[in-house]
This record gives sequence, structure tokens and C-alpha cells, in this order.
Amino acid sequence: MRVAGTLSLAVATVLVSTAASAPHHESRPNRPAWLSTGGALAGVAEVGQRNAWAVGYTSTTTLIMHFNGNSWHVESRRPGAYARLLSVSASSAHGAWAVGTGRFGTAPLSERLTGSGWKQVPALNPRGNTSISGVAAITVRNVWAVGGNARWTVIMHWDGSSWRRVRSPSPSSSGSYLQAVAARSPTNAWAVGTTSDHTLIEHWTGHGWHRTASPSPGGSPVLNGVAASSAANAWAVGGLSNTGKTLILHWNGRSWHRVPSPSPRGFSVLSAVTATSFGNAWAVGYAGGRTLIVHWDGRSWKRVPSPNPASYCTLLSVSAASPTNAWAVGSAGSKTLILHWNGRTWG
Repeated sequence: MRVAGTLSLAVATVLVSTAASAPHHESRPNRPAWLSTGGALAGVAEVGQRNAWAVGYTSTTTLIMHFNGNSWHVESRRPGAYARLLSVSASSAHGAWAVGTGRFGTAPLSERLTGSGWKQVPALNPRGNTSISGVAAITVRNVWAVGGNARWTVIMHWDGSSWRRVRSPSPSSSGSYLQAVAARSPTNAWAVGTTSDHTLIEHWTGHGWHRTASPSPGGSPVLNGVAASSAANAWAVGGLSNTGKTLILHWNGRSWHRVPSPSPRGFSVLSAVTATSFGNAWAVGYAGGRTLIVHWDGRSWKRVPSPNPASYCTLLSVSAASPTNAWAVGSAGSKTLILHWNGRTWG
């Protein structure tokens, strides 16, 4: 299962206004996938080497794209006033979910991949103009979606027949929001976000969602993405919105702690993270209007060169199936951007 995608601090900013330690394997070269499709891609999920999904939006429609092993193509467009798909997760080759916001950004939006294609599925709409920004599919009958509104966090669960809301901590009535979710098993899932200028991490153990203590440095920290490769290895990434520095936290099975992370010159933020093992993780975002990709090799995070086919580029999601196969998506100017890691370079 690969999980990725969230309406991150990078997206919010866009709307408002050498890898010596990286894995090195022989493979075919890459070419930047600067697609002619207008809009942005906010989520990507990979199922094996030859099957991946990316979701996002244009100015007038939601957008779903599919990689069939040879090329990317548009699978679905749905007209909608300010409707946006922000995250996608796949539990199998034929089982995937995409979530976001619809109806002028005031209601949850969910779509499900079935044997006959993508179908819109009614989602709960709690009071307060709720948006859903993260999804994690464990099986076709066990899916988590997270988000929030102006006051409360929102967590919903799909049991195979319908969505239902599950109680989740909302530490501050002045604003608590969950940006992303990752699930390893029916009894182990993580959700991350922010609450009143503090990081917010919640954990599912099979008996309810509970807030977990997490470092919260100054500078208005926001957590945008989360990934877990085992019960003792999870990552949460984001940024410090007041200082423009990246933020990376690590779970070692006992507690969360901050890990040094590259923060290039200019405003920098990490939007999403993926991990295949303790020694291999990727995080993406942007720095000063340029794509930002950093890699964890088991010892430290280092920046990796990444293409910038337009004057303003950002990466919003990342998904890895193995050390030699990963995808990152976002936008290049006014067009969608898809980059691929082939074991040697991103392109």
C-alpha cells in the first residue's frame, strides 16, 4: 500500500500568492514529465512498478491521471466549482480512493476506483465547511480520511459500505486541522496537522484516535505529510511558516523527535513524505519557487537535484514502491508536473 498526497502548506502558499548518499542503481534515464495538462497534481500513489495514480485539479475540474507502465494519461475529469482532489491511496491494483473538497470548498469529496472506473461516493459533511485532505486505504473495506474545518479535526472511516465519522482529538477550538494520514495495519495509523501554532500528531491503535506528544518548535509549525514503513519507523514533514524553514520529525517506536533537515535559501517547506524502509525515505516540497527533494539514507537527510521546467515549480506529493522507483507530482507554472526516480536521477 502506498499513501500520499495532501493540501499542504506549499499548496496554500501557491494559492495565496548532489545526492551522493542517494541510492545509485543502473536504470534507464529520465525525462521531465512537464505535461500539457493545465492545473496541479496534489497526490500520487504507486502500486508496483507499472501502475500509479495521480490526482489534482484544474481551474474548472477535478483531475485523475493514470500511469500504465508506459505513459501517463488523463483518466477522469469532473466539472466542479472549486472542486479539488488532494490525496490518493491505493490498496491494490484495482482498489483506490481519492479525496478532496467540493462545492466551492465547503464539503468533503471522495471518489472510489471500481471495475468500471472512478465513481463518486457520498461522504459525510460535518458542520463547518469541512475539507478532506488525506486518505489511506488499507483494504477495500478499511479506509481512513482526514481533514477538518475552521475549528475541529475530522476523521472518517470507510467500512466497505459507507463513511462514518470517528471521534478525533481537537486540542484547540480556535483551529485544529489534519493534513495527512498513513496506515500500516488495522491497528496502526498516523494522522498529522496543526493546532494553534503547534504540531498535531494523532495515533490509531485499534481502540480510538489519541494525540501523541510531538516536538513543536517556534515559527508556527505545520505538518503536511506522514509516512510509516513499520511500527518503529515513521516520518512527519512540514515547515515553519513564520521562518520559511523545513521541519522533519521521526517516530522510533517510542517517541517523536526532530531530525535536522535541509532548508535551502528562500522560503522552504516540505509537502509530503514516503518511506520504503528505515534506510530509504523521500520528502518533497519547494524552496524559493523551485522544486525541493530530500532523501534519507538511514543517517541523514540530504537534498537531491530535481528538475525545474518552469519559472515557478512546486512538488506536493511523493510515493515510492522501491529504492529504484518513485514518483513526485506538483505543478510547473500553470501545468501539471510529474517526476520519476529511476534509481539514479529525478526527471
